[in-house]
Parts: sequence; C-alpha cells; structure tokens
Amino acid sequence: MKFGVFYELQLPKPWGPRSERDLYHDALAQLELADRLGYDYAWEVEHHFLEEYSHSPAPEVFLGAASQRTRRIRLGHGIIQLTTNHPARVAERVACLDLLSDGRVEFGIGEGASITELGPFDRSMEEKRAVWEDAVRCVLPMFTHEGWEYSGPHFQFPLRNVLPKPLQRPHPPLWVACSQLETIEMAGRRGMGALGFQFLSADAAHAWVHAYYNSFVKRQEKLCDYQANPNIAIVSYFMCAETDEEARRRADGVTFFQFALRYYNAAKGRERAKPGTVSLWDEYEAWKRANPEAVERALHGGLIGSPETLRRKLRKFEGSNIDQVILLNQAGNNTHEHICESLELFAQQVMPEFHASEPAHQEWKQKVLTGEIELEEIDTEPFRERFGPNAVPVAAE
Repeated sequence: MKFGVFYELQLPKPWGPRSERDLYHDALAQLELADRLGYDYAWEVEHHFLEEYSHSPAPEVFLGAASQRTRRIRLGHGIIQLTTNHPARVAERVACLDLLSDGRVEFGIGEGASITELGPFDRSMEEKRAVWEDAVRCVLPMFTHEGWEYSGPHFQFPLRNVLPKPLQRPHPPLWVACSQLETIEMAGRRGMGALGFQFLSADAAHAWVHAYYNSFVKRQEKLCDYQANPNIAIVSYFMCAETDEEARRRADGVTFFQFALRYYNAAKGRERAKPGTVSLWDEYEAWKRANPEAVERALHGGLIGSPETLRRKLRKFEGSNIDQVILLNQAGNNTHEHICESLELFAQQVMPEFHASEPAHQEWKQKVLTGEIELEEIDTEPFRERFGPNAVPVAAE
C-alpha cells in the first residue's frame, strides 16, 4: 500500500492580512517534510470561489513551488478541472511541471462539482460530463503529437505544436476524480486511475476495488489513445498522535471539512450565499454545539488515532487491495505543528509495515490485469453512498 497527502488549502475565517500567505508556506513545509519521511504522493486540488473550504485555484503554481523543495514524492493534480480550463493551457502547464519535477507529475482530471465554480466559466452542471469527455479527447494527443488539431462539440483547436512536451512519455499517469460507485466504474472503463474522493468503510472499499478492476479489465473503452493507469486511491481523514484521545482532540478540522463539504454539496445546482455574507466557521461552530454526537462520531472514523489504532484500521483496508490511501490532514484549523507531528509519527511507526507489503500487492494486481485472478462481481447497491444535503459523509472505519 502507498500513501499520499492531500491538500484543499482550507482557511476558516476570520482572515488576517497574512493568513493566506502563511497557509501556503506551511503547506509547502509540510510537503517538504512528507518527502523526507518517504510519503509517496502529494495531491493538490483545483477549486474556485469556495470560501474557507478551499483556497487553491492554481495548483500548478503550488506544485511548481513544491517541485523545487522536494526530490522524490510524486506531485499529483487532484484534480485539474477540464471544464474550466482550455485543453492547450492544461497540456502546457502539466508538461512544464513534469520537466521542473524531473518527471514526478500525476495528471488527475475532473469536471467541477458546483454551479458556484462552473457558472463564472459559462459551464452548466448538465453539460459538464460532455465537456470533460471532449476535453480529454482534445488534450491528451497534445502531449505526443508535434502537430495536433481538434474539432469537437465544445473545443475547437487549430493545427499547432503544443510545447513543451512532458518528460514522462507518452504522458504523466492519468487519473479521474470519483465520488460515487458510478464514477469508480467509469474510471475503470476509461482506463484511468480512480481518485476516490469519498470516505469509505473497509467493506465499501472492497466493493469499490472490485467494481473498478472489473470495469478496467472486462469493459474498458478509452475516450482516445492514451496510456492506461490501473490504480485506485481513496481519501481518508487523518490525524496520528500518541493516544486516540489526543488524536481526536487535534483533529477538529475533520468535522469542519465535513460541514463545509456538506454546505457546498447542498448548493450543487444553485448559487450559494453572496460572497462575504457568511462565515462558514461561525456556522460550523453553531452546528457543532447543536450536534455533539455527530462530532464525536466523525472523530471516531477515518484514520484518526494512535499508531496502533491506525495500524489496525489500515489492515482492513489492505485486505480490500486499495492501491493508495490519501491522508487528509490539513483541514479546518488543524495546526501546522500537529500536522507535522502526525506525519512524522505515522511515518515512523505505521507506514513501513504497509510499504513492505507493496511488492505482494503489485503481484496480485498483475494477476488481476492479466486475468490470472478473476474478481467476483460484487453487488454494490449497499455501498452506493452519496452526499445528501443533511448527511455527514461516511467516514472510514
């Protein structure tokens, strides 16, 4: 099993004149530490206009800075919104980052999740999947063709040589954002790695893995000619401390993350409140006072606890054959000090055991991909979690 770290760049109010500056610099210091400690991936989102929830509209800038402060860790776009970016600009930026990082880029792509983000770019919720598919067909040949032109329903591109080309050939590994079983199955069918931005139990993870690899092996239909990437990763809330109680005390940001995610998902098809009129942190504090049981339940989920507790939870995930667990540590007002201590303790006492099992996992995966092992078709209906307007996301148990 491999491990990534995940960044939304959350920033609850109130904001001071240096709040965003400190947020970015602290996150870069955390990635530098994660690189030294042996973490495998660093994932950075692209979001627009989502106050407090995510202050990360330009992941290529952040990851470009990270590329010069790290040496080994893979730098993942998790994800680039193909609905709000021109394909040629995406290809240029990804290739530049790949050159700067000596070939460490992971190319995650997605659609965007709400009208708050899509509307200013003249995209609708109804058309976003079609725009995404058109962008995939347009952008991927730009990495390999010295002359490429494209005429599709949403993008028109005249004959040009898009430069530079990435160091990784034919292109950096391709991933797609997934938050439901339908998109996990779609990722496998499209031959792309699945970035599971849903918070799962170990049993649900097992079902997702089977759904993904069965689609990848048996029902693959690529959108165009590109190199397939058979991988499935899931995000989990994370805080590691010497005791379970201390980890929960330090992980208050997890419940803010859940609250903010619910807030923006509830507004998927409409505009949210006018900018500057709501303090999401104040709303969260009021919700937390009114829902102590939900707060406590959230802090008992995910990978939050002592090294022994996290080891026990991860053994369940290891049995599901997840390729990568992405650890969400930077959330709410979680402190820089606690985030760094959590990364260090986990790397020292937990991660080596699961890194050691990676060769056996790769052997299993190769047998699945070649048909030597055939995975059962699991009834996935019980595991089709969705984010409802009044529901807290399911946390990994």
